[in-house]
Amino acid sequence: MHETVRALRTIRGRWAELLLAIEEPPADHWPPRQLAHTMRESDEQLVVEDRSPLVLREHPAPINLGALDAGRGVERLVFDLADTLAAAVQRTEQGDPRAWLSADPSAPDSRRAAGSRVHGLHWACVWIEGRVQDEDTAPERELDGALAPPPFEVLPLHLLHEARRTARIAEARVLRALGLDQRDTPLPEPCPWCEGELTLHSAPDGPPAVTCSGGRACSAPVPLDSRERARVWEWDDLPELIAALGVDLSAVAAA
Repeated sequence: MHETVRALRTIRGRWAELLLAIEEPPADHWPPRQLAHTMRESDEQLVVEDRSPLVLREHPAPINLGALDAGRGVERLVFDLADTLAAAVQRTEQGDPRAWLSADPSAPDSRRAAGSRVHGLHWACVWIEGRVQDEDTAPERELDGALAPPPFEVLPLHLLHEARRTARIAEARVLRALGLDQRDTPLPEPCPWCEGELTLHSAPDGPPAVTCSGGRACSAPVPLDSRERARVWEWDDLPELIAALGVDLSAVAAA
């Protein structure tokens, strides 16, 4: 359950970045895109709740087709998972705002045909998280004091496993599209201090870092790794390395 919730929250937290990436050229792996974005003069904010789902609209002239494909694929995974869970455990009336309404292609109105998908990926992730955590599964007291059946049943184990599998696949697609997945990428430039090989290390659960193969022989003003085999530029040290390599980070951020 905890892995599923974490994956869903990662998807939600990175969704605005993915939507922005659709409208930008594919980002190079170097310099790290997170560091370049912190240099932007204008703070780009995107209210994703106001954006129609990608699967329900035509995207005008996408620049990054890989990001667009990833976004559409993630939406389908998450929306289809919500449909599956709702069919299995939802017992509330459709007028209940907590209810997930599955798509109905036969409906004449496009918004009604889309069901709850029209509210976008954020709402779908929040709704699935509620099912995974067995929210609203206790009987509810009505105005006359009587107990009414709960809006949702407890999620059975096989669907809990399915939710975990789907959420992790969707999370991986988002992170991969943004270049934030686990990867080690050799840089084309050698270390400015010792000519050793530089490698960029990225991971979904932390900022990127760069290591130099020169180890103790390298005179770079950064510490060695835990095995004392490589110099390491952590997040706060990366601007110094980028400057030493002659990269104009402000120009990258403005691109």
